[in-house]
Amino acid sequence: MAGERTIELRVKRQDGPDGQPYWQTFRIPWRPQHNVISALMEVRTNPVAIDGQRVSPPAYESSCLEEVCGSCAMVVNGEVRMGCTALVDKLRQPITLEPMAKFPVVRDLIVDRSRMFEALARIQGWIPIDGTYDLGPGPRVSQAEQELMYGFARCMSCGCCLEACPQVARGNDFIGPAALGQALLFNTHPTGRMNRDERLDVLMEAGGIADCGNAQNCVEACPKEIPLTRAIGDLGRQTTLKWLRDLFNR
Repeated sequence: MAGERTIELRVKRQDGPDGQPYWQTFRIPWRPQHNVISALMEVRTNPVAIDGQRVSPPAYESSCLEEVCGSCAMVVNGEVRMGCTALVDKLRQPITLEPMAKFPVVRDLIVDRSRMFEALARIQGWIPIDGTYDLGPGPRVSQAEQELMYGFARCMSCGCCLEACPQVARGNDFIGPAALGQALLFNTHPTGRMNRDERLDVLMEAGGIADCGNAQNCVEACPKEIPLTRAIGDLGRQTTLKWLRDLFNR
């Protein structure tokens, strides 16, 4: 219909991990309160490209649609962010959608974030227990520690911080800002603190905290406003102190 308001999405597509990327553009009718994910849902109901060709709908990940699960992270108009909170009416059109570049592409906008979970395994991002029986009351945690840990506990492993970090690249082993935040979280917890030295040993290895260039892009890109630069600073001090203790305890 002439004069009808529309939304135009320009999507970078890739049919598989070994496929070549290509672009397709879609146009859908405008509706109020559309976000990027709901717009992609609309495309999925009638996947016809702007040239009139019927194609497979773009593949993407989403779940909660309220910036909790972290699955819909992508590059929107050149900026990494969550698709569910990227409101169409606040975006320049055509809206350009790309997969995050720091992770291998699975298909279209879906990427493989395995390096994030491998990094969590490296820093032992958990509190080990020796059974599932009643362990009794837990240790007391100060209000200040609770507030600090809550900030880092909000991490949803979306990958935005890694995408924005100039030190993270495909093929290198830098552990990344998300894992650094989780290392400080568990080093702060009274029980997790018992394994602090093991985490610090990992952070003192190749790919650890020394590889951080302090660009601070991570804290700007984080959709949950996690104080990642606080983690980098605190862990830098902790690893330095451990290095000195190890030096004088030889």
